[in-house]
Amino acid sequence: MKRFCSMILATGITITAVAQTSSKKMIKYPQTKKDNTTDTYFGTKIADPYRWLENDIADDTKAWVTEQNKVTQNYLSQIPYRDKIKKRLEDLWNYERFSAPFREGDYMYFTKNDGLQNQSVLYRQRDGGTPEIFLDPNKFSKDGTTSLSGIDFTKDGSLAAYQISEGGSDWRKVIVIRTSDKSTVGDTLTDIKFSGLAWKGNDGFYYSSYDKPSAGSQLSGMTQYHKLFYHKLGTSQKEDVMIFGGTATPRRYIGASITEDGRFLVISAANSTTGNELYLQDLSQPGSSIVKIIDNFNNEHNIIDNEGSKLFIFTNLNAPNNRIVTVDASNPAPSNWKDLIPETENVLTAGTAGGKIFAHYLKDATSLVKQYSMDGKLERQIDLPGVGSASGFGGKKTEKELYYTFNSYVYPSTIFKYDIEGGRSEIYKKSGVKFDPSLYESKQVFYKSKDGTRVPMIITYKKGIKLDGSNPTLLYAYGGFNISLTPSFSTSNIILLEQGGIYAVANLRGGGEYGEKWHVAGTKLQKQNVFDDFIAAAEYLISNKYTSKEKLAIAGGSNGGLLVGACMTQRPDLYKVAFPAVGVLDMLRYNKFTAGAGWAYDYGTAEDSGEMFNYLVKYSPYHALKPGTAYPATLVTTADHDDRVVPAHSFKFAARLQEYHKGSNPVLIRIETKAGHGAGKSTAQIISEQADKWAFMFYNMEYKSL
Repeated sequence: MKRFCSMILATGITITAVAQTSSKKMIKYPQTKKDNTTDTYFGTKIADPYRWLENDIADDTKAWVTEQNKVTQNYLSQIPYRDKIKKRLEDLWNYERFSAPFREGDYMYFTKNDGLQNQSVLYRQRDGGTPEIFLDPNKFSKDGTTSLSGIDFTKDGSLAAYQISEGGSDWRKVIVIRTSDKSTVGDTLTDIKFSGLAWKGNDGFYYSSYDKPSAGSQLSGMTQYHKLFYHKLGTSQKEDVMIFGGTATPRRYIGASITEDGRFLVISAANSTTGNELYLQDLSQPGSSIVKIIDNFNNEHNIIDNEGSKLFIFTNLNAPNNRIVTVDASNPAPSNWKDLIPETENVLTAGTAGGKIFAHYLKDATSLVKQYSMDGKLERQIDLPGVGSASGFGGKKTEKELYYTFNSYVYPSTIFKYDIEGGRSEIYKKSGVKFDPSLYESKQVFYKSKDGTRVPMIITYKKGIKLDGSNPTLLYAYGGFNISLTPSFSTSNIILLEQGGIYAVANLRGGGEYGEKWHVAGTKLQKQNVFDDFIAAAEYLISNKYTSKEKLAIAGGSNGGLLVGACMTQRPDLYKVAFPAVGVLDMLRYNKFTAGAGWAYDYGTAEDSGEMFNYLVKYSPYHALKPGTAYPATLVTTADHDDRVVPAHSFKFAARLQEYHKGSNPVLIRIETKAGHGAGKSTAQIISEQADKWAFMFYNMEYKSL
């Protein structure tokens, strides 16, 4: 084996590849009991011996979690450079980080993290004044695991309602305060989930939630019917009036917003993560009814602005790549819609600010932004600083400038101030991260999947590396729910790049990079396309000598965790290391927990038909594991408060993986406590998890510290 040595910054670490002279010590995994649970689907019996692990509040499950974490931490603690990696990550993270500012009332608000603070702090500042702390989430809890998960202000900025998440849970509490002195108004609202807050003047606001599960675990119980409530300030939450949803109009996801002029209540209602109905209520007319604009669940629709009774609707109805239409609120049916910004070959998203429309296009998964007048006239294309991702093109109608963020895999997140009338951008806040972009490069390649489909992938690495198959490589993807992976800077990935490693991101079918057709091509009975695309990406990296099977790791989270689980069971020979994070790993029962039934548009369910059941059970990672198979070194990651993709998926998969796996590769599970699906994690938790990931990867690629 060739020696590999990469010198990095003086403050960094150096890792050298060394061929191991002796086999790794075999790990003694905890004994995991099995029961005789079986289910029958269309005449086929399916054993589920680890069903008991679904009960996350049971004492035997808690004991199993404790024992698994002991084994995992014992293994990780023996990696010689684990602490060095963690220290390097702390050094890298220790710089001031800002969000783009936004105006509410007389203040500009923004978040700031001094470096290693567990949660970013919300500041405010008058024009020309000194910034002051408005809300400090680090004081919400002693261990930094309670986070600020959203804040909404009244139009005049005098009141604010903010949401907090405890331990990473999707269940929220809402606290209302006067912004002048931050005094609390009324009682704290509880048990709110998947909700924005839409203020109706200064009197109250709309919010959405479910009935909290009463039996068993409140983190894993099903949440079927969303309800839209109105909370009037000064009254008890028990008195809140249900406006929409519940058993009268059963929908799994309901959201509300109010147009900037306060005239219209807009209600979006859906039964899955794709497609929604759209409703409208004219609040300027007392007692007006809620009017249905469109009842098509197969397409996406959203009102992005209005001018009096003229509505601006963003939709993919008859336009898979999206378009913007206008219609009068007095007769808003789709038959009356008129194109304002028609569909193009590139996927469109849109926002408004300063009386303009900002059309954000994806061109091969990178940003292209154009500014239009409200009558649909193209005014200019925004001059972005490079090829990457831009976000933040939205704001109030009165604004004369907006703030957007640009970044890429080698361009740290930078905030720009944009003059809406003049079309000029200037740097507002540069990143302080210790990273020299001139030493690295990203390039986009296109490769062919199994069926010949052309798939894009962006590959990032240090300039001058040799393509000899020896480079440690992490391949990441998602491939689902119409979500697009666009270039983004990662502080954690500096660890890999400094070591001469390669970071590759593939834009698989199932995502939204090329519109709804691209999305649908990776759903239900076509889900295998997503796995084929990912496997083809790995084969491309190997055949073009970016890396080799012995130096390739794969990673993905949530639906991406499913991706990793499916690909490591279908091609266990192709990768050295696998990181399935918070994954959907039991495809026969995912719809039995929390809001999982809403994912059926992408996945289908085992109850749909015999054909759908047979398709799901074939690729379901938990069911696809085979006895006596050598799997990659695997670190499954999940969290005890994940109430979106419940940890039972990872528990059951890890238990069966340990049972069936042969060979010396470790197959471990790392279970974070007081954390959820990912959002709101403390900085300390993030650094610790990332350090463990990189240490595990390098160690299993047989790299040892000097």
